[in-house]
This record gives sequence, structure tokens and C-alpha cells, in this order.
Amino acid sequence: MSMTENYPFLSRTEPRAPERLLAQARRLPVPRVALVNAGAATPLAGIREAAEQGLAEPVLIGDEAKIRAAAAEIGYDISGLRLVHAPHAEASAKAAELARAGEADAIMKGQVHTSTFLKGLLPSSAGLRDAEARCGHVFHITAPGSDRPLLLTDAALNVDPSIETRQACLSHAVRLAQTLGVERPKAALLAPTEDAIPSVANTMESAAIATWARDHLPEADVAGPIAMDLILSKRAAEIKGYESPVAGDADIIVTPNITTGNALFKLMALGMGCCAGGLVLGARVPILLTSRSQQAPARIASAALGVIAAQDAKAEAA
Repeated sequence: MSMTENYPFLSRTEPRAPERLLAQARRLPVPRVALVNAGAATPLAGIREAAEQGLAEPVLIGDEAKIRAAAAEIGYDISGLRLVHAPHAEASAKAAELARAGEADAIMKGQVHTSTFLKGLLPSSAGLRDAEARCGHVFHITAPGSDRPLLLTDAALNVDPSIETRQACLSHAVRLAQTLGVERPKAALLAPTEDAIPSVANTMESAAIATWARDHLPEADVAGPIAMDLILSKRAAEIKGYESPVAGDADIIVTPNITTGNALFKLMALGMGCCAGGLVLGARVPILLTSRSQQAPARIASAALGVIAAQDAKAEAA
């Protein structure tokens, strides 16, 4: 019997990559995606899948012998692809070099620990971001039967983000939401209560971020602090007398720390059957943090997000 059958809180619904996201991505130029440490079957199969869907032009980086062996293992003809020999820790640095030179439009994690992968990409010395720029991870989450996304930040990168880092994460999510067609994004700053209480630091910080957003993100409606019941339910907001266009209709949730965000993402994916594609924003090119445990729909959704974010990054740089 499978885990899904054993554990009653796990969803029995298979996730589905959202058609609206895929359709938007397929209208755009196919990006060159640098796969870092490509010498293993799982990441190679993932990039092949994205290429077959018209969502990536693979650039394979890593130990050349291992890449060729892994390709042979899964029957993947890589003869027409660019292959860059940069074994082990050299691979991330090489991907950053290609992105700086305009030879890669997005970067994808292969068979490498996330910390090693990002260590070669995110320091300002890698040349993919300005020294003062802050990066953040955003999940694009869709529920079964719906293509409307909920953007969740940050559930995968920033462990205990400062106010300034959460402001950056909020800004990245608002821009992505607009790129996805949300004219005026509604963003919620998650907290245990809607009241700013000095003894609960996150409520005070959320209030400060919401105040900042009124001046710096006038194109969005931002509410905070706001508890999860008010984020999800207009009825709960009515009962509590809480008035905000964000209540029960949020496009974005900004979490206070990685533990909260990661738990929320996994509850939605495992408990609700949601499809969650994600990427890191704030660098010169989008960075895709795919995982071996991700199912195919989530990998495809991540690749589609990479197409959209890569095009947006090019437009911003132009």
C-alpha cells in the first residue's frame, strides 16, 4: 500500500501543470537553460522533458564523461546540444559565467546539493546580481481544477529573512504576478493575527512592510499582518470585521521564515494535490531549484516559469 493510501491527510489527486501557464510560456522564445551538474539520469530526464515541451534549449554543464554516460543510460541523444565540461564545484561558476556572457537565459539545478549550487551563483562576486540586490524564491501554486496561481514566498531560500529581504521577496512576487497577467496583485503578509502586537515580532514587522509597500509598491494591494483564515476566507474576514481587498482573494502570500513557508508549500502539494513550480528571482537570470522528489507536472511548471521570467529579465535589461 502506498503512503498516500496509508496516511489520510495526503491527497489522492495527481497534480497537473496549469494550462494557462504553459500556454503563456509557449508563446515566448525558448530560453537557453544551463543545467548545472548534468551528469545524472534524473536531471537529464527533467531537462529533456522541458525541451520536448518546447520550454528549454538545454546547455549541459558538468563532467563530460558522466553526462554522456547518463544520457546513454536514459537513451537521450545529446549530440546536438551544447556540452560544457566543468566538473563538480566548477559547474555553478561556469553557469554564472555563461549567464554573464549572455549565453544562458536561465540556470537549473542538476545533481548537486542546493547549497553548493547556489554558492556559485548568488554571491555578488558571481556577477549575477548587484551587491545590494536580494534574491528570493517564489512558488507558483495551483490547486486541482484551477489555473489561478497563488504565489508563495519564501519557502526555499531565505531562512529567517529580515524586513528588507521580505520587502525584496514581495517585490519579486508582485512583478512576477503582473508578468503572469494579474493586473493589480493582492499580497498577504502572513502572521498569526491581524493585530500588530509588540510581543509577536512578525506582526510588527508585517505592519512595517505593509506601510513600506504603500509607497514602494503602489501597483499592489498589500495587507499585513494578516492571519491565514483571513487570507483564505472572505467569510472569516466578515465575521471578524476585517476589511481588505486581500482578504479571501490573495494572489501572493509572504511568509515570515522558511519553516513556515516550506510547511505551507508541502501541505499544499502533498495534502491538496497542488502543482508547485518555483524559481529564484533577483539575479540576472532566473534560477530553477528543481528537486528529485518533484513530480513531472511540477518540473514542467518550473520550466514554464523559467521561460516567462527569462523573457521578463531580458525586457528589464533592454
